[in-house]
Amino acid sequence: MTKYAGDMLHSPDGYVALDLEMTGLSPKRDRIIEIGAVRVENGDAQAVFSRLINPGREIPERVTEITGITQADVRNAPYVEEILTELSDFIGDSDLLGHQILLDFSFLKRAFVNAGHAFEKNGIDTLKLARKYLPELPGRRLSELCAYYEIPLRAHRAADDALAAHNVYQKLRLSFDTPSNADAQKDFRAQPLVCSVKKESPAGRRQKERLLSLLRRHNLPVTVDVEHMSKNEISRLTDRILAEYGR
Repeated sequence: MTKYAGDMLHSPDGYVALDLEMTGLSPKRDRIIEIGAVRVENGDAQAVFSRLINPGREIPERVTEITGITQADVRNAPYVEEILTELSDFIGDSDLLGHQILLDFSFLKRAFVNAGHAFEKNGIDTLKLARKYLPELPGRRLSELCAYYEIPLRAHRAADDALAAHNVYQKLRLSFDTPSNADAQKDFRAQPLVCSVKKESPAGRRQKERLLSLLRRHNLPVTVDVEHMSKNEISRLTDRILAEYGR
C-alpha cells in the first residue's frame, strides 16, 4: 500500500482528489460506473487512477446522456469489488478531496464494506468551501466554479472531475487560506467523513431462481446481473415485479 511522508498526510498540499460516476444518487440502490482519482503531492497532480466499472445493471438513459458512458463501455469492465485493492493502494493513507465528497465516499465505503474491508477517511469538500467563501456566485456546481476560475473541464467523466476539483481547491486556497484567516486554517484541512454503512447480505440461490423465474414468466428482459445483486436488491426487484405483473 502506498505510503507518504508524515508531513504529507492530512496536509492541504497532499491528498487524493476523487470523483465517481454512478447510475443514480442513492448508495443503497445505485451503482458505480466509473472511478477517477488524482494523487496530489506538494499541491501538484502526480498520478491518475481511472477505471470504468460494470454496475451489473443497465445504465439509465439520462446517465448516458450526461456522462457519455454506454452499456457497451462497461460490458467487459471489472465489477467494483475487483478493483478495490488497486484503488486502496493508489489512495494509501491520503485524505480525500472532492466536490460533494461525502456522496462519493458513501458509494465507495459501501463497496469496501460489502467486500469485507474497512474504509475510513478524512476529506475536504470543495462544494462546502465554495458555499462559504464564494457566496456571491449564482451557482457553485463544479462546472460553474471551473468557469469562474477559467479551469478547463470535460464535465461528468470521473478523472476529469477529480482533477477539476483539485484545481478549484488550489484556487480557493490561494484566495482564502491565509495565515490571518483563522477559520480557513480549519476549513481547508481534511475532516472526518462520517458515513454509517452496514454490509449487505448476498442473495441466496432460491432467491435468485425465483427472480429469474418471474422474469421468464412475464417475458421481461433481464437487465441486471443477478449474480451480483444483494439480498435486499433482489427482494426489492421481486416485490416490484409482483406488484406490477402479479405472480
